[in-house]
Amino acid sequence: MYEGALADLIEELGRLPGIGPKGAQRIAFHILSADTHDIDKLADALKRVKQLVRVCEICFNVSEEDRCRICRDGRRTDENICVVEESKDVIAVERTGEFRGRYHVLGGAINPLEGIGPDNLRIRELMTRLQAGETKELILATDPNTEGEATATYLALLVKPMGITVSRLASGLPVGGDLEYADEITLGRAFEGRRVLD
Repeated sequence: MYEGALADLIEELGRLPGIGPKGAQRIAFHILSADTHDIDKLADALKRVKQLVRVCEICFNVSEEDRCRICRDGRRTDENICVVEESKDVIAVERTGEFRGRYHVLGGAINPLEGIGPDNLRIRELMTRLQAGETKELILATDPNTEGEATATYLALLVKPMGITVSRLASGLPVGGDLEYADEITLGRAFEGRRVLD
């Protein structure tokens, strides 16, 4: 339907996760009608993020320095390490304000159908961290899907012989949800993770 530079822009935007053809077209036309100064700022931000952002040498979270903000924070404890799949998961856990330990970002989850096995993740680096002997609990916060469960099970089998407590985030019904709309797996996990009221 479109050609030249506009068609190329729509195609590139459409390759981004979560953006379909209509969304790509909408963004492209927004860019087309935007002030040149604003587009220059967007282009500069894209270039800067590729030039400056890397992964933390300890936990593999995104950072502009060798160590991320969380790994540099002296108030954090090494006794608890929360394992997540991606850096965006660190932000989700941090928003709760409940966790004061450190993180380890795996860089994905075990998915044989996609050709992703344990060697493709940062599991070796996690095991090296755990061998230091400071960690008392490993919290597995992988996604509650098939790949996340497989990854959590694999890690639990590796770590339990080390004498470290391995826990998994509870899963179940969302706040404000209705029982009638819950699927069997979610409802089953809610029953498994039930707690006694005081």
